[in-house]
Amino acid sequence: MRIIKSDLNIDFLKIKMLATVTSVVLMLASIGLLATKGLNFGLDFTGGTLVEVGYEQDADLDAVKSQLANAGFDKVVVQNFGTSKDVIIRVAPIEGEDKDKIGTKVFEALKQASGENIDLRRNEYVGASMGEELTEQGGLAILVALICILIYVSVRFEWKFALGSVAALAHDVTITLGLFSLIQMEFDLTVLAAVLAVIGYSLNDTIVVFDRIRENFLKLRKAEPTGVVNTSLNQTLARTIMTSITTLLVLLALFFLGGATIHGFATALIAGVLIGTYSSIYVASNVALALGITKEDLMPPEVEKEGADQDALI
Repeated sequence: MRIIKSDLNIDFLKIKMLATVTSVVLMLASIGLLATKGLNFGLDFTGGTLVEVGYEQDADLDAVKSQLANAGFDKVVVQNFGTSKDVIIRVAPIEGEDKDKIGTKVFEALKQASGENIDLRRNEYVGASMGEELTEQGGLAILVALICILIYVSVRFEWKFALGSVAALAHDVTITLGLFSLIQMEFDLTVLAAVLAVIGYSLNDTIVVFDRIRENFLKLRKAEPTGVVNTSLNQTLARTIMTSITTLLVLLALFFLGGATIHGFATALIAGVLIGTYSSIYVASNVALALGITKEDLMPPEVEKEGADQDALI
């Protein structure tokens, strides 16, 4: 990769201590929120009743949700399924209510409120055990992703960079989850998918920065590690900002125009992109510097030529 000259000379690491303290405080606050308030798990994790109905005309999802609220079903998720005439309704477990009758009551409430001929196509109950399995598998997916990233970055770069990248990813995931705990927005499978996407986005940004740091360590032989990292961050800043802005434009469009069903997904990605951009500058490189990364760590190993010993003896 060719070194791109940059006229920028921002001293990012001048405030590295402030950035470190800020990150630690945010992570501790997020962990505290997760421990005390927890996440507002959606029906994908808590279980509940799933009802699929078919309308004669295009269904108004907001009207369906309002009709169910008037019938006493407050915690529901209403989505189109397949076509705009097909609707899936997921209802949270109701204490003291027979789970086998909830689906029938939902269908009857919709039929009376709409005045249309509605077809009941599916009525089933998803137990909490399935939700617990999804929770366990979701956490395992994040853990496996971090371990695979640790191995990949160790092979491609160096173990100090690997720890820096994993620290940045753990930072991004923890604060994103802490935000969802703070605002108590519903956490479902789409949000979990967004969290995994945040890991990929943040890693991509971090890899670009690390790649430039490695090049500059070999090119700027007399520079101090801090100076090399600062130069690399300045050279990749334009790319980082442009990538973040273009991604955020799409996510903001999804948030405002995509409807309520993907608000959680868009919110998680918006938060993740902002936090990931910050962490690729101040967390990943700071951890690598704290571990004492040097030019020697990145130098390719010397391969001894065959017959070199014999030549030395002559």
